[in-house]
Amino acid sequence: MRRRTPLTAAACLAVLAVSAPAPAFAHSAPIDEYVALGDSSVAGPLIPDWDTGEPGCLRSTNNWAVEVADELGVANLTDVSCSAATAEHMANPQSLPLGGSAPPQFDALSDTTDLVTTTIGGNDVGLVGEALKCVNLLPEPAGQSCKDRLTSGGVDQLAAKIDAFEPAFGEMLDGIREHAPNARVVVVGYGTYIQPGGCYPETPVWSRDADYLQDTIGRLDDMMARQSAEHGVEFIDIREATKGRNLCAPTGTRWYESLIPTSPATPLHPNRIGMTGIGEAVAAELR
Repeated sequence: MRRRTPLTAAACLAVLAVSAPAPAFAHSAPIDEYVALGDSSVAGPLIPDWDTGEPGCLRSTNNWAVEVADELGVANLTDVSCSAATAEHMANPQSLPLGGSAPPQFDALSDTTDLVTTTIGGNDVGLVGEALKCVNLLPEPAGQSCKDRLTSGGVDQLAAKIDAFEPAFGEMLDGIREHAPNARVVVVGYGTYIQPGGCYPETPVWSRDADYLQDTIGRLDDMMARQSAEHGVEFIDIREATKGRNLCAPTGTRWYESLIPTSPATPLHPNRIGMTGIGEAVAAELR
């Protein structure tokens, strides 16, 4: 089991399941060894407290994987989720911005692993970076629509990236199966980040761009669900569970932080409340 040494918040500053049919799983099987894989949507960067075992991953000791383990009474959690991770880092080391590298996430898996969860893909298609480029501090027509830019010429660039990434996502799922042949494997979606029409100017993204971004997240979730079904693993869709708790919701209700966070969390990522809620939603589907 990977042990953690937490730091304070100050140190950090340095549902609905199965969208597509899937095989029957032994839901009552006991879980002794649980491994959490994934990117920053799992890791929870800047949420207290900081897991100093791999400080460059900016992994919180209060992310949704920890909540799942607590809800299910799993004593042995190995959490190797890492901020900025891509599917490539499942089988290959990840260079970290604070120096050093994180080992391949697959290294945490074995034939004694009982449960594997993962969320991955947003970084593979450049979703967060493109979302940040959608910011317009002034209302239309003062700036430029990121939807117009990303769909110019009749080609949706982000949709094309998701389509191109789909085979690699399926290969990653096969890799999990290969490294953890006896595990229950579960993919968790990204959820509902922003409400229809957005909430300009609180979140300075124009209405049509907000809809485009959420549609793109939905396309990524749909791809993950489709590949999960094709490769015999489970998919947990948290879009419904997060719908009224998106970044436009009031502080204390929202599960995702906006561009200017009101609680310790990275912008456009789940906050502490969200990690608890997502963990509870995932655990409920795993029971």
